[in-house]
Amino acid sequence: MSSIEDGDRERRFRSVHAATYADLLRFVQRRIPPSDAEDVVSTVFLTAWRRFDDLPEDARPWLFAVARRTMANQTRGWLRRQALDVRLVTPDEPAYGDDTVAAAARIDLDRAWRGLRPGDREVLALVAFDGLTAEQAATVLGCRRSTFAMRLGRARERLRAALEPAAAVRPQPLTVLKEQQS
Repeated sequence: MSSIEDGDRERRFRSVHAATYADLLRFVQRRIPPSDAEDVVSTVFLTAWRRFDDLPEDARPWLFAVARRTMANQTRGWLRRQALDVRLVTPDEPAYGDDTVAAAARIDLDRAWRGLRPGDREVLALVAFDGLTAEQAATVLGCRRSTFAMRLGRARERLRAALEPAAAVRPQPLTVLKEQQS
């Protein structure tokens, strides 16, 4: 390889790094302890450099997929639930608020979120928190776009059902109540 090609390679790698580093770090920080996030991101970029010829034009989903696999490898020793759980509160935000209605809604959302299966949380997080398109998220998960769209639809329905107060207590029809009293 000539020095010109090396220079082009390095410029493209630096460009990809600058364009994706912050998003990739946030992606990883929501899934593993923040103290380990930079190590994972470093490993991802090391992999990207080593496999530079495999790097697609839109490198972002590819890097997210590498990060996901890297975290999976590292979490074999950790509790799986901790590794995949997405934190709803960012480190900059206080855990309390002055608005009672917003606080109650946040508590309900947190409870509903934690009640979802890890797979549902992961699918929703890729779109809602990481801003990936369905096609990019499918690349991250290693599935077809249609499969991802189906998983996303089901996860949204489960979250919506968990947030609905009517889902917890369904009123019985009046005829059933009268029969029970007799």
